[in-house]
Amino acid sequence: MDISVIIPAYNECESLPELSAWIARVMQEHGYSYEVLFVDDGSTDGTWKVIQGLASEDSRIHGICFRRNYGKSAALYCGFARAQGEVVFTMDADLQDSPDEIPEMYRMVMEDGYDLVSGWKQQRKDNALTKNLPSKLYNATARRITGIKLHDMNCGLKAYRKEVVKSIEVYGEMHRYIPYLAKNAGYTNITEKPVHHEKRKYGKSKFGVERFINGFLDLQTLWFLTRFGKDPMHFFGYSGLLMFFVGFVMTVWIIAAKLIHQAQGLKFRAVTDQPLFYLALVTVILGVVLFLAGFLGEMIARSSSDRNRYNIKDEL
Repeated sequence: MDISVIIPAYNECESLPELSAWIARVMQEHGYSYEVLFVDDGSTDGTWKVIQGLASEDSRIHGICFRRNYGKSAALYCGFARAQGEVVFTMDADLQDSPDEIPEMYRMVMEDGYDLVSGWKQQRKDNALTKNLPSKLYNATARRITGIKLHDMNCGLKAYRKEVVKSIEVYGEMHRYIPYLAKNAGYTNITEKPVHHEKRKYGKSKFGVERFINGFLDLQTLWFLTRFGKDPMHFFGYSGLLMFFVGFVMTVWIIAAKLIHQAQGLKFRAVTDQPLFYLALVTVILGVVLFLAGFLGEMIARSSSDRNRYNIKDEL
C-alpha cells in the first residue's frame, strides 16, 4: 500500500464527507493505493455515525472511536499503530489542510529520501492576535530548543516514512513535537514544505491560547527526558553537588570570618545570628535532596523496560 492518511476528528461531522471525497479524488488522479483512518476522539455530535457511513461506502476507509476525549496524541498513537502505507500522512479534519499537497509530499519522502516532511502554513487564515503571533513565538522557541529548523512544527499536515511512525511513541500532548521525537529516534532527515492553509469552513477551533503554555511546558519535559531520561543523576547529581559545594563554602566563610574576628579581638556576630548561615544551610539541604532525587531517578531508569531499547538502522 502506498499511503495511509490518519485524521483525528473531534466534533467535525460536517466536514468529513467533503474531506473524504477530496482525498479520494487526489488519490485516484495519481493512482495511489491508499487507506484513510478516521479516529473519533470522543465526539458528541454524530461524527462516528458519519465515519461509519463513509466506511460502509468505501472499503479503504476505516475508523477508530474512543469512548471519551483523550486528545490528539492518543488519536495519532492509535492511528500510527494501524497504519499500513509506506508513507503515512496526518492531517486535521477541519478542511484547513489541503489533500492536494499529498502528491508532492509523497514524492519528497519516496524520491528525495526524507524521513519526515512537515507542512508550513506560510499564509495562515487564523486570527493574527490569538493564533499567528503566539504561534511564531512558540515555533521560535521550539527551533531554539530542539535544533530542528521548522517554521511550523505543530502543523497538522505531515508525511512520514512508515518506519518513523512505528519507532516513536506519542503520548500526553507530545503530538506538537513529533519531529523532535523522530529526531531523537535517529530520523534526522527532516524538512518542510510550504502548504496552502484553508479557512475553516465548519465549526470552530478546539484549541485555545492555553495550548501555547502547555506546549512550552511539554517542550521542557521532552527536552529533559531526551537529555537526561536514561541518566537522571547527570542532572540532579551535578546540581546537588554544586548546591552542596556552594553551601559548604558559605558555611566555611562564615565560621572563618568569626574566628578571625575573635582572634583579633574585634567585634563579631554569632554564626547563628547571621542570615547568610541559614542561606548556607538551605543550600546544603537542597544539594542533598537533589542528589538523592538523582539517585532515585537512576534506580527507576535502570529498572525501566525500555532501558536498552535502540533503533537499529541496518544489520549485516
